[in-house]
Amino acid sequence: MTINSITATAYWTVGPRQGELRQEALTAPGEGEALVRTLYTGFSRGTERLVYANRVPERVAALMQAPHQQGSFPCPVKYGYLSVGVVEDGPAELLGRTVFCLFPHQDRYVVRADELVVVPDSVPPARAVLAGAVETAVNALWDAAPRIGDRVAVVGCGLVGGAVLALLRRFPLSRLEAVDSDPGRTGLSDALGITFVTPDAAHGDCDVVIHCSATAEGLARCLELVGDDGEIIEMSWYGEQAVSVPLGADFHARRLSIRASQVGEVALARRHRRTTTDRLRLALDLLEDPAFDAFLGGPTDFEQLPAAVEALASSGAGGLCHVIRYPGAEDFPAA
Repeated sequence: MTINSITATAYWTVGPRQGELRQEALTAPGEGEALVRTLYTGFSRGTERLVYANRVPERVAALMQAPHQQGSFPCPVKYGYLSVGVVEDGPAELLGRTVFCLFPHQDRYVVRADELVVVPDSVPPARAVLAGAVETAVNALWDAAPRIGDRVAVVGCGLVGGAVLALLRRFPLSRLEAVDSDPGRTGLSDALGITFVTPDAAHGDCDVVIHCSATAEGLARCLELVGDDGEIIEMSWYGEQAVSVPLGADFHARRLSIRASQVGEVALARRHRRTTTDRLRLALDLLEDPAFDAFLGGPTDFEQLPAAVEALASSGAGGLCHVIRYPGAEDFPAA
């Protein structure tokens, strides 16, 4: 590789449930830009499964565009947003540093230096791919604002729900329950030291309920679990799925509220004092907690990604966040 001739390889979705690796030429970094060699990317099953199946709803296609996406939905499209790598060229203060970037699955790339966030030395590079999920959880907790001694339930313990639980376990709560219909989630709750219950066994009269199951049944159960005048923070992504909500039972009688939380904007409670970069830096700092290793699955080597993505897109395969490993990365998980 010479600095004026850089070839990169990227993963593209080229048809329904079809992917391939494509080569492209990169322009050498200019003023204020950096060249990054990727170590790991994370496969975000919730959104990337929709992309892989060519099922991104047309009405939200613009909202689902990743920062460095190429192509357009349904395909061909280069997609992804959980990348950790090493700066090989660019500003002196970034040279050799491990960084996180919202970039697709690609082995090298050139971006503006201000789009990179340095990964703390105490955070293994493989674990840092979880920054996107933890950032989403941070935003949800800014929205939910749990207080000391609160009783809290998180309904749906996938990647995002699990990240919310991992952060909530640091709060001085009187009760915290991980609620999921899949008993296989007990491994995650055990790793986090949190009580796992099925929906039927969950305790009611909660001060805060956070919904992450993306099911109508889960949302209905949230209405039963939250206490009078309580609020449900809705984090689920439903895609094109129609959702029926039983507003004729608990909702009006107990003056309940349902409020959306999503990561596109900083939560209103912090919007005037925090930027999205501040939020991402906080998420990376929080990933110093080794309990987050329980979220990681894999790795799959990058060159095997086209053959492996069918299994990765299937529910339950590859851990909550499957890690893609690139040439030159350390053994997984990187220490």
